[in-house]
Amino acid sequence: MVLIGAYFAYDQSPPQAQHPPASQPANAALYRAISERESGEQVSGIGTVVRVLPDDNEGSRHQRFILELASGQTLLIAHNIDVAPRVRGIRPGDSVSFFGEYEWNERGGVIHWTHHDPQGYHVDGWLEHEGIQFK
Repeated sequence: MVLIGAYFAYDQSPPQAQHPPASQPANAALYRAISERESGEQVSGIGTVVRVLPDDNEGSRHQRFILELASGQTLLIAHNIDVAPRVRGIRPGDSVSFFGEYEWNERGGVIHWTHHDPQGYHVDGWLEHEGIQFK
């Protein structure tokens, strides 16, 4: 009887995006992942656009831009525009918040999975620009 109850209590829904607790700075997990050269970490943060790059149109199309964090660290944001809407009107100096997966590289890293997962297997990510969330 206990096993049956445990089975039905098990949440089989796909993972949902989690925001960091209010007491934890938004970029704390990101700074740790950068310093420890980790990849595959779900992180949140905020940065300032320093450069808007051309879209990557090979395979899945990605909108790309470089964010600078308060620490001076820069990150490439690769936002899949085949799955999520393009962030319109983005330009250098704009503030962008994000929740996505961090991949370390020699240049500082990449944030991707900044969109919903149509298959429902990956945690949903997002970008926020001028009060509008893109996922």
